[in-house]
Amino acid sequence: MAQKKNTWLLYALVTMVTWGIWGAFSDQTSLPKTLVYVVWALSMVPCALVALANIKFKLDMRSKPALLSMGVGLLGAGGQLVLFLALDYAPAYLVMPMISVAPIVTVILSAVFLKEKVSKLGLVGIALAFVALVCFALPDNTDGAAKSWVWILYASLVFIFWGVQAFVMKLANNSTPDAESVFVYMAISAVILIPAALLMDRGASFSAFGWGEPLKVFGVQILNAIGAFTLVYANRYGKAMIVAPLADACAPVIMCVISLMLYAAVPTVPQIVGMVAAISCVFIFSRE
Repeated sequence: MAQKKNTWLLYALVTMVTWGIWGAFSDQTSLPKTLVYVVWALSMVPCALVALANIKFKLDMRSKPALLSMGVGLLGAGGQLVLFLALDYAPAYLVMPMISVAPIVTVILSAVFLKEKVSKLGLVGIALAFVALVCFALPDNTDGAAKSWVWILYASLVFIFWGVQAFVMKLANNSTPDAESVFVYMAISAVILIPAALLMDRGASFSAFGWGEPLKVFGVQILNAIGAFTLVYANRYGKAMIVAPLADACAPVIMCVISLMLYAAVPTVPQIVGMVAAISCVFIFSRE
C-alpha cells in the first residue's frame, strides 16, 4: 500500500496528459454538444469494464460507497450538461474563467472537513497551480457577447458541481477498499444522464453523421475517460487539495504544446507564465 501511495503523482500526470490531448482535439467535430456528451458517456464504459476486471467483477455494493460514487459521477456529468446551457447564453471566454478555478472549492472543503495539510512548499505549489489556471483562462479574443446574465447562474453551478466533485471523490475513495468501484459508479451516472442530454436538443441525431464522425469523437473522448479513471487513483493515494488544482492547471500546458506543434501557434505571454507556473508546481508536488 505504501508503494501505491507514492504513485499518486504518476496517476495525476497521466490525467494531465490525456486531458491535455483531449482538450486539444475535443472541439474538432461537427457533432452537436449534446451528442458529444452521449459519446463521452459511452466512452466511460470500456474503462469501467477494465475497472471491473481489475476487481474480478466484485463491485462494492454497499450503500455508502455506492451513493458517494454515484454522487461523484452525477456532479461531473451534471456539471457538463449545465455547462452546455451556460454556453448557450455566453461565449466560452466568459464562462470558462469562472469554471476553471473550481479547484478552490476542493481545496477549501478538503482543508475544513478532511483536515488535509500540506507543507509551506506545498502551499506555494497550490498557489502556482491557481496562477496557471488563471493565466490559461484569460481570453485571447473578444468575439461574441453574453445574451443574458443567466450564464452567470449556470457557470456558478458548474463551478460548485466540479469543485465539490473532487472533494466527494476523496470521500468515496475513503469509503471503499478499491478505487475501481468509484469509477464504475461514475460511469453509470454518466450513462444515466444520456436521456437528459438528448432532451436538451431533441433535433440532434446521429443518423445525420453516419459512423465516421461519432467514432472520431469517441477516439478523442475516451482520452477524457482514461484521465478520469487515473484521477480516481490519484485522489485515492494523494491529497484532494493538491490533486485537483494540479490536474486542472497542467492539462492546458499539454494543449498549448500540441497547438504549438500542429498549428504553429505562438503562446501568449499569460500562457507562457501559466506553463512555467504549472511545470513548477509539478516539481514542487513531486517533493510533497
